[in-house]
Amino acid sequence: MSVTPLIDAAGLRAWAQRASAELERRRVEINSLNVFPVPDSDTGSNMAHTMRSACEQAALLGDDASAVDVAEALAVGAVRGARGNSGVVLSQVMRGIAQSVKDDASDGEMVADALAHAVKFVDQAIADPVEGTVITVLRAASVAAQQAVEDIGRPLSLLDVAAPATSAARVALANTPSQLPVLREAGVVDAGGTGVVILLEALLEEVEDSPATAPDGDVQESAVSSAESSTEASAESTPAPAERADRDVHVDMAHAGPSGREHSLEVLFGFQGDIAELETELRPLGDSLVIARLSDTEATVHIHSLDAGAVIETAYRLGKVQNLRLEVLPGAPVVRNPDRLIVAVTPPGSLTELYKEAGVVTVAPGDEVISDMLSVIRRSGSNEIIVLPNGLLSNRNLAAVEKATRALEQTITLLPTVRLVSGIAALSVHDPNQPLATAAFSMSEAAGEMRTAVAHRAKKGALTLSGAVAKGDVVVTARGETLLIAEDPLDAVKRACKRLLEHGGEQVTVLFDPAELSEEELRTLNTELGVQVMVYPADGLQACAEIGVE
Repeated sequence: MSVTPLIDAAGLRAWAQRASAELERRRVEINSLNVFPVPDSDTGSNMAHTMRSACEQAALLGDDASAVDVAEALAVGAVRGARGNSGVVLSQVMRGIAQSVKDDASDGEMVADALAHAVKFVDQAIADPVEGTVITVLRAASVAAQQAVEDIGRPLSLLDVAAPATSAARVALANTPSQLPVLREAGVVDAGGTGVVILLEALLEEVEDSPATAPDGDVQESAVSSAESSTEASAESTPAPAERADRDVHVDMAHAGPSGREHSLEVLFGFQGDIAELETELRPLGDSLVIARLSDTEATVHIHSLDAGAVIETAYRLGKVQNLRLEVLPGAPVVRNPDRLIVAVTPPGSLTELYKEAGVVTVAPGDEVISDMLSVIRRSGSNEIIVLPNGLLSNRNLAAVEKATRALEQTITLLPTVRLVSGIAALSVHDPNQPLATAAFSMSEAAGEMRTAVAHRAKKGALTLSGAVAKGDVVVTARGETLLIAEDPLDAVKRACKRLLEHGGEQVTVLFDPAELSEEELRTLNTELGVQVMVYPADGLQACAEIGVE
């Protein structure tokens, strides 16, 4: 076995690519371990995405880039591309490496320094650190690395530090269930900590110049096996994680699982401005606040909150916001007034799930839509019914619903939501504590003020006032008129957004068909348009995209 004593620019690239590939390969496995802070099963996906973003940024450099340049590019890519709580934490590990690489070739001391910096940055990033998570695993690796520096002295090879750091991380990972009850109850180790172990294992494999050695079994079994075989040998040099859990950290386990967690939205965005002030103002608005700093004025921010509107408003007031992303978290039922029911007509698929997470009952369009809707309304027993037609009910359908509900002695309000996207606008301002008339007025106003457009594929050639249309072209229509014609969906959406924004607007919402567009492509709209852009996949849309500007 050949051993690499130093790591240079090429070595950093190779390690990052190896780590990225391993995170991607074990993505589903890590997702299955994800039960804390919320069981949203995306830790593996988020860490893989973040590491891939880091590698993509480094790939933009030339072959003659220095190790310092490569490390900085990895950090920038990770911070700006961070996805989820775990991705934000991973980005700070990359930042620790960037802070520690000083020369074109670094030895084991750099690894120890990088881990120490990473612990500091992650501690700073996480508003309320919890033991038994990624910070515990990372700290154990750092302690072992520093111990190696003290025991062996300088110069240190990469193997001198990478080996004990990886071993300590495995032991700490195996012990996480003893520190966090939610992990113990689920019978798993920490998902984020597993990702850190994979990073260190990738470094060790790179140092040893060996192929990837990940077992076919799961990471959890590997960590436990490692802990059983090395705990005794590690006890003298590395403090056991359980002994280091006496920090002033209060864990309210009422919010650790899905049944007790009160916050329902994950908000993630890039921020430029006064980070300290932002952190102070965001703390009361939610939990799981993690701020991954790239500098004193630039960071990626992650928070779980019921009041996403307040979070977003605060961020925009204090600085520049980019790549805003919202995700409904599982296991957080929205409390609604039981006397009021909102029914929305939506095609089956991801958009239906989005509406359901907001507490809305959905019915699919089609021949049975009226009978299905009346059945839902009748069974609910609610006194007040709000219907979001979303442009999928005819006037005859609407009249049938209104007449049928008279016999049920229920008050029904039909809102003028002409598109699925305007239904989302209406729903975003619904206040269940307001009287029905007041709530319906606010929702109608939001839907009516939204300017909408639809992009769809032309089924045949035609001649329009906007020009000739060939079969397969993307045609964008607004208010029954052709707005523009494009050859591909992305160009059509970009141009349509710009046209709609000519009359003003602060937010753009895009529902897109995953078969035609991707979220990655649409993320560029934030920068190009200079306004807040929300994008949602909507399979079954029967169009390339729906666009709404408000």
